[in-house]
Amino acid sequence: METKSELVRVFAGSEITVNLLQYELENEGILTSVINNNDVGTSFGAPAGTPYTVDLYILDTDLEKADPIVKEYLKTNKM
Repeated sequence: METKSELVRVFAGSEITVNLLQYELENEGILTSVINNNDVGTSFGAPAGTPYTVDLYILDTDLEKADPIVKEYLKTNKM
């Protein structure tokens, strides 16, 4: 039986901080996906959220590997 991987959110914040953490994770071989809810609304003429509604997702199978990277990032950047 095949097990499907699922996306899990590991961080939410400003686009800049999400991009920095995304770089750190991808540098370690962890694939990421960014969902920017603010961009969704602007295509219809009204923002759907604030600049802080950017979410960073990874596959649940990478969670164990990503956890120390995320914790160190939050500690280093005092979040």
